[in-house]
Amino acid sequence: MALETSPTAPVAVRTVANAIGGWIDRLGAVWVEGQVAQLNRRPGMATVFLTLRDTVADISVTVTAARTYVDSLPTPLVEGASIVVHAKPSYYANRGTLSLQAREIRMVGLGELLARLEQRRQLLAAEGLFAADRKRDLPFLPQRVGLVTSPGSAAERDVLENARRRWPAVEFEVVGSSMQGPRCAGEVIEALERLDRRPDVDVVVVARGGGSVEDLLPFSDEGLVRVVFAMTTPVVSAIGHEQDAPLLDLVADVRASTPTDAAKLVVPDVAEELRGVEWAQERLRTLVRSHLDREQHLLDGLRSRPALADPRSLVAQRVDELRLLRERVRRTFGHRLDRAADDVAHQRARARALSPLETLRRGYAVLQDDQGHVLTSVAGVAAGAALSVRVADGRVRATADGTEPDPLPTDPQTDPQSTEETDD
Repeated sequence: MALETSPTAPVAVRTVANAIGGWIDRLGAVWVEGQVAQLNRRPGMATVFLTLRDTVADISVTVTAARTYVDSLPTPLVEGASIVVHAKPSYYANRGTLSLQAREIRMVGLGELLARLEQRRQLLAAEGLFAADRKRDLPFLPQRVGLVTSPGSAAERDVLENARRRWPAVEFEVVGSSMQGPRCAGEVIEALERLDRRPDVDVVVVARGGGSVEDLLPFSDEGLVRVVFAMTTPVVSAIGHEQDAPLLDLVADVRASTPTDAAKLVVPDVAEELRGVEWAQERLRTLVRSHLDREQHLLDGLRSRPALADPRSLVAQRVDELRLLRERVRRTFGHRLDRAADDVAHQRARARALSPLETLRRGYAVLQDDQGHVLTSVAGVAAGAALSVRVADGRVRATADGTEPDPLPTDPQTDPQSTEETDD
């Protein structure tokens, strides 16, 4: 039951501690699984002190066990081992600490360990942490490579020497870390996060030279797997041999079978690349020469044609055609001019035949008064009137002495001469 307290009625520290102890005592014995982070055997004491660490969360608890429980295990208990403990939680009120009093300790066997790893793999795979579509490609030529490995180890030497042998200009940022034991997963996580924050690191390699399933167990740590999944920098896993399959290999962007293989994956071979460049250059030269030969053959074929072998033959042929066409045009144009001149002469003759001037040349004349009006009757002419007579080659000025009308009026329809004079 909850303690009834208030600002005016507080409880003592011992009351709270004793209440916590009572609640923990009512929990009873429980089975707990964890990894041995620390093992302390004190000489002359019948009790062994363990620190049991959770494999995912950063939580640990002290376990006290009788030496007989520890010594009776089929294999020696060492740090980093996975165990299952049947223990009674207890709370030490004087120090405010929680501990487990072990009543039975069982080692997690290899078959059971592998089964637990398979179950963990299935759960993480269901979350998509191992999906192939999220894996990133490695850069072709990284400027700086991050390396997480044990300082001074053979794995570090293999990666550095092979990478620099392949590409001497490559630079490494080496971060030392434990590669086995209870601190391995935490230190590797810290190293990866540190390298991931470096903008100049293009790829990260986690290298270890293989080992037993128990030695590689930290690389199947769920916390480590999730950190690698969340990284923005590509990760190469090179912690085991071909037959090893820790979960880090599944979540990494690229898996290398050995540290030497990791060096070959992260940097190209400068000699091989130079050979590739030379091969590409030779291929380009061959293609260019082939293209030039083909075009030269085409030009030779074109030049061998008569029209291109002697271009003046075409010009001479066209000159003859132009000369014939020019003569034809002249003849045609002359004929048309002759016909046009004949037509003009005919039209001019017709126009002259119809002209009043031609009528005057035949002996006719036109009589006009001093105002220029044509006189057609003697009735409009008075004696002494000034007259103008128009003939073929000019005018005659005259004065009328008098008029003499015809005795009988003439009919224009019956008198041809009258009709001709009237028309004129």
